[in-house]
Amino acid sequence: MNFDRNTIIGFGLLAVLFFFYFYYNNLQQGEHQKQQARQDSIANAMKPKPDTAALRRDSLLADSQRHVTSAGMFLNAAQGSEQLVTVENEVFKIVFTNKGGQPKYVELKKFKNALDSQHVKLAATDFNKISYAINTAANQSAQTADLYFSNGRVTPGPDGAQLVTFELKRGDSVNAITHQFIIYPKDYKVDLNINLSQPGSLLSQGTMNMVWQYDAAQQESDIEFEKQNTQIGYMEDGNFDYHTISRKDHVNFEKSVNWIGVRQRFFNTFLVAKDNFTGGKISWTIPPDASKEVVKSTANMQLKVPAGNTATVPMSIFYGPSDYNILKKYDNGFSKLVNLGQGMYAFVRPLNQYVIVPVFDFFKSIVSNFGLVIALLTLVIRLLISPLTYKSYLSGAKMKALRPEIATLKEKFGGDQQAMSMEQMKLFREAGVNPLGGCIPALFQIPIFFALYSFFNASVDLRGADFLWAGDLSAFDDPIKFGIHIPLLGSHLSLFTITATLTSLLISIYSMSMSPDQSNPMMKYMPYIFPVFLLFIFNRLPSALTWYYTVSNLITLALQFVIQTYIIDHDKILAKIQENRKKPKTQSKWQERLQQMQEQQKQMQDQRKKK
Repeated sequence: MNFDRNTIIGFGLLAVLFFFYFYYNNLQQGEHQKQQARQDSIANAMKPKPDTAALRRDSLLADSQRHVTSAGMFLNAAQGSEQLVTVENEVFKIVFTNKGGQPKYVELKKFKNALDSQHVKLAATDFNKISYAINTAANQSAQTADLYFSNGRVTPGPDGAQLVTFELKRGDSVNAITHQFIIYPKDYKVDLNINLSQPGSLLSQGTMNMVWQYDAAQQESDIEFEKQNTQIGYMEDGNFDYHTISRKDHVNFEKSVNWIGVRQRFFNTFLVAKDNFTGGKISWTIPPDASKEVVKSTANMQLKVPAGNTATVPMSIFYGPSDYNILKKYDNGFSKLVNLGQGMYAFVRPLNQYVIVPVFDFFKSIVSNFGLVIALLTLVIRLLISPLTYKSYLSGAKMKALRPEIATLKEKFGGDQQAMSMEQMKLFREAGVNPLGGCIPALFQIPIFFALYSFFNASVDLRGADFLWAGDLSAFDDPIKFGIHIPLLGSHLSLFTITATLTSLLISIYSMSMSPDQSNPMMKYMPYIFPVFLLFIFNRLPSALTWYYTVSNLITLALQFVIQTYIIDHDKILAKIQENRKKPKTQSKWQERLQQMQEQQKQMQDQRKKK
């Protein structure tokens, strides 16, 4: 086995992993969307074409009458006018409504929507709600989201916190329910304390059946990629788990659950029960792209409430960015939903947590341009693997030194591949050359690539960061637009993808020039074919990743030239090879078995030729 063949093996494995990862993701996403589209199509076909305006009026009237009827002792709260209360801190503005005594929407001050450049809004549609059923009379119940609480009262709290309080009174003016929200300075987390008077009469069997509906609106320019990177996460029985929305549509909880949440690529919303949910279910649907909604989720969760004159249900809600450094401070598993390596690529998570993230954070603290931060990160990574890189080039130089002798063996044995292989292995052993030395750095690049693929997809720091012609390093750069969709490529061409492809091609050309001549046509041209694959694989990936790959390739080319020209002494290598040949050789058990197998195969070939 020679240098270019082993390098090609590394490239081949990398290509297979690339294709498997992206093909599997796209297949799952496409299949789920097809099923959803079929269901929507069937449902729409079966529906008559009614007078929508009249139906809307009738529905609103029926809802109003039903709410009044079911309100029971909370009749005064069944109807009213919506009043909004706005509270701000350094990181967000949160607007509350007295209808349901709950958040109406949250506006993040440090992030802009990619569609209209307005501040990112979370939980901002009528679908969103946090509600639970309460008993209002004999055999009657109502949802708190349908009742009007008293207008929210804002008061100062300890350590700069702000308290927002909503009250729900019975017909006798006795306060039955209080929702108290606590907003802390510089914090995305909001605490919610639900105080119940006589919980035994308000809740059936001492259980609060809570409904949490969340509608994740589109925030990024590429909604398909946003959906692929959106997940449902939860902490059940102390263990974190998650599901990508395209691969499943519900989760049943049989054990206690601390929190459930939606990660919308760069933004998270979590609902936390400090005393844990006892069970429940969360389900979700993927709306069509035209609706500009990524996912709609509905959670039905149960909470046990102790009996007594009063009870408090402590909860919290997180509305904020999917920032690993922010989420890990809460120490409850939030940060695990940040994709630094998940599923079959979970093995790269430690590499991200303990190497990539700290180095990236250090450079961003001293450099304001994220393109330069990525270049510096790339340089550090290449320095870390430089010992392996040097050994690879040294192995390549040794293989180049053996070129004349390998060419002689080819002339001697002609088409007898078995004999050629045996003699070539013998030559390598005598010269002290490791034929696998050339592929080790290529194999080592695989976990690094997948670690950075996860990191660049998940890093909210790169969102909206511009560099050169790329307007957003978290998305693909598209200075070249086709105006039509080309299969496998899309409707654009990424310029960073072109630079990554061209530099990869230059590396292949240089590596082949340093390797022994290859008689196998497929093996000979594979290094030139692989860079072309990158054009289709990388074109829709974040430009941060393709920029990293470009810088890494440029460093590789520079190292190759410097090491091969100024560091490696080819005369000394030849002298060392000749010296190694004079030393007595010992074979390992593996080498002995390999030689025995080759000899047996040769004997079998000789016997077949005689027959």
